[in-house]
Amino acid sequence: MAELGELETPIALTCTLCVWRVAESMARWLLAQPGMQGVRSINPVVGETNDGWALNAIRSLPVGDADVVRALEGARGGAVEEGSVGAGTGTVAYGWKGGIGTSSRVVASGPWTVGVLVQSNHGGWQDLHLGGVPVGRELGRHGVTPDRDKGASGSIMIVVATDAPLSDRNLRRLASRALFGLARTGAHADNGSGDYVIAFSTSPLVRREHAPGGSGSPPPRLATTELGNEAASELFEAVIDATEEAIDNSVLRATTVHGGYATVEALPLEEVRASLARHGVRPAH
Repeated sequence: MAELGELETPIALTCTLCVWRVAESMARWLLAQPGMQGVRSINPVVGETNDGWALNAIRSLPVGDADVVRALEGARGGAVEEGSVGAGTGTVAYGWKGGIGTSSRVVASGPWTVGVLVQSNHGGWQDLHLGGVPVGRELGRHGVTPDRDKGASGSIMIVVATDAPLSDRNLRRLASRALFGLARTGAHADNGSGDYVIAFSTSPLVRREHAPGGSGSPPPRLATTELGNEAASELFEAVIDATEEAIDNSVLRATTVHGGYATVEALPLEEVRASLARHGVRPAH
């Protein structure tokens, strides 16, 4: 993707030891689709976080072909489930139950939309911040690291989508700004923490259609229309805000999960509300 600036497949999220199965299953599914008979190369995009320390029996390689096909064929528009669902079922963030979170912002100049989806499994026992409030510290979770997990940091996958016509270069710039939103929630990217962002545009204005030249024909030329650098700042602000809120939603919507190795508790919402109210961030009720 860095070389060509092109996204060829859906983006799948899973656990660390399931990456290869998910990639192979996705490739098989795509090859079987109508019009794909002549395809000889597919670069599947699969992101992962390691949820094996507490909740997922990761050594059993629990994701199978049927799970991947069900996810691909069940994809739909509309509201996205959040919390302890999908690839977020076994994740942990800041010592609490993590999960899937989403958020979006609309930039008036387009208007363009910037949407963010996260798979939060990061933060170790760092200090969770919500709205700038050190909630983790106030709830007694900051700096408390069980001996068996000393140094564990976890990871996060951040997926950024926009309908703004951005080139692959400006999409990389947009992706880098999402990490500012991650930092707002209290993460500091410990050693061993895989904090990754991928960004793509859905705009047909920057889509590169396949146009092979015939024998002896000059190479095909592509015409695209993209936003200039001057238009990027508003999108940068939008992705930072949306990333922060998506991470917030991933823990606020998560539920307590009992796994094979441990129970990971959901963030206690009433205590969070009280903490935020003490700091004047929102009413207690």
